[in-house]
Amino acid sequence: MRSRSRVQEPNAAHFVTSTTFEWLPIFTTAACCDILVESLEFWRREKGLRLYGWVIMEHHFHAVLDGPDLSQIMADLKKFTAKRLLEQLPKEGRGWLLTELEYYRQRHKTRSTHQVWQEGFHPQAVFTDAVMQQKLDYLHANPVRRGMVASPEHWRYSSAHEWLGGAPPVLRCDPWK
Repeated sequence: MRSRSRVQEPNAAHFVTSTTFEWLPIFTTAACCDILVESLEFWRREKGLRLYGWVIMEHHFHAVLDGPDLSQIMADLKKFTAKRLLEQLPKEGRGWLLTELEYYRQRHKTRSTHQVWQEGFHPQAVFTDAVMQQKLDYLHANPVRRGMVASPEHWRYSSAHEWLGGAPPVLRCDPWK
C-alpha cells in the first residue's frame, strides 16, 4: 500500500484529504455533496468511524477522523461514493463530467470505465489538541480562502456550523477526546 494511503498510527485521529480525479468539480450540487455526507454518516453509524471535522469543496474534501482500519474505511467510502456519483451526474445533466472521468481514468484501473477519485487520502496523524485545532481551522477556512464565503460558518457543507455556531449542522461531529 502506498504511503499516501497508509495509516502509520492506527490509534490516532487523522487529517485526510481526498481529491476528485483531475480536480474535476463534482461537488457543485447539493445532491452530490449529500452523497458524501450520507456515506460519512453511514460509516459512522455502521463501521465505527469517528468524525471530528470536515469540509466538502467542489473537487475535494478534508476530514479529521479515526476508526478501526481507517485505510479500509476510506477505500470503501471512496468506492461507494464513486458508484453513487456516477449514477447522479447524468440526472443533473452533467454528462460532460462522465466523459472526463472516463477519458482521464488511469489505464491500469481496469475494473471500472470511470475514475472519480485520485488514489490515496494523505493521512496525517493528529495527537494533540493544538494540532487538532490547527487542522479544524485549516479545513473550516478552506471556503473562505477560496473566496466562496465570508465566514466559515456560512459554508453549508462543513462542520464549521457545529464548531463555530450558525445553522444546524448537515452532519454531526463526534467529540474530540
